[in-house]
Amino acid sequence: MPPEPYRLTALTEQPPGLRRAIHGYSTAGTWSRLARRVAEVGFEVGRSLPRDAWRRFRPGPPPLLRLEEGEDARPGAQSVALYVHYAASGRISEMVRRQVAELAAEGFAVVFITMAEAVPEADWQAMRGHAALLVQRRNFGLDFGAWRDLAPEAARRWPEAGELMLANDSVLGPISPMGPVIAALRDGGDGLFGMTESIQGGPHLQSYMLLARGDAAVGDMRRFLGAMRISHSKWLVVQRGELRFAGWMRGRGHRVAALFGYGRLAAAVLADHAERAQLAASHPLLRGLEGMAPEARAALLAEQPLNPTHHLWAALIRCLGFPFLKTELVRRNPGRLPGVEDWAALVPTEAPCPPMVIRDHLDGLKRPG
Repeated sequence: MPPEPYRLTALTEQPPGLRRAIHGYSTAGTWSRLARRVAEVGFEVGRSLPRDAWRRFRPGPPPLLRLEEGEDARPGAQSVALYVHYAASGRISEMVRRQVAELAAEGFAVVFITMAEAVPEADWQAMRGHAALLVQRRNFGLDFGAWRDLAPEAARRWPEAGELMLANDSVLGPISPMGPVIAALRDGGDGLFGMTESIQGGPHLQSYMLLARGDAAVGDMRRFLGAMRISHSKWLVVQRGELRFAGWMRGRGHRVAALFGYGRLAAAVLADHAERAQLAASHPLLRGLEGMAPEARAALLAEQPLNPTHHLWAALIRCLGFPFLKTELVRRNPGRLPGVEDWAALVPTEAPCPPMVIRDHLDGLKRPG
């Protein structure tokens, strides 16, 4: 069955069944894992807060280490993308260059921001051919920190831009052309649009690719970034950034929608026996979904907290034509989900980034030695 056409859907209202779904975790023996996670987060935040306080009083050296013009300057551009890169090895892979080139082909002046400690000069120069501006930044505050620091520079260089994209290299691909994807995002008119909707922590847009359109939305995106308190804590950055941003934009009166909404994805899974079987094997609350057991079906439709780019990764690609794979899923598979090791079977050989290119990127993420 061919994937459904791309279309935007509004974010889900707060799931009424969320409390019941969380309660169900206890029967699956998940409370111990939840307790461990709470302890891990508490330790990470507790360690970070003193460093954050010290940084406010003693800001330290400037965050930008290197800033250089790219060869694709795009003076007067109406569309700008801030693209964040990190690799422990410092490498800028062919896959990353292809992602940036795809955005440039869709009309974006790309600001390439790497937070790698050292980048091979050959890789830096290779990226210059695709980007309008190249920046090396200290590794602090994750992608939201980088976006915050470079948004003013982008506004200064392209003051008339009516589109501002926030993107990063935390996804593998694209495994299908980006032209139709970008066109579908732009068809939404003015507002804030993203790829996947997650309801973990409340309905929000996952932040690996976000597009603000229209002067008001672009201005508010910049305003949000400028006011955000960056932290050494990854958990705090996610809470203050990704989990808050979509709701904040809706509160400002903007349309907010996802190209791969959770409800639409759940409906696609329920309509396909093979997808139901794979999902039933991946999560304790969904056992019985293959046979459409009422309690399992209710758990899914009540939008209990699954990560769409992890638990629903194969259905995203097969049913909805999602053009990416999540890097963390393929590298680490933290949920020990079945079938992830066969990810390459879902990547067409004619994909913009075929399996060989993706594997090379994954190899380049490792720290040398």
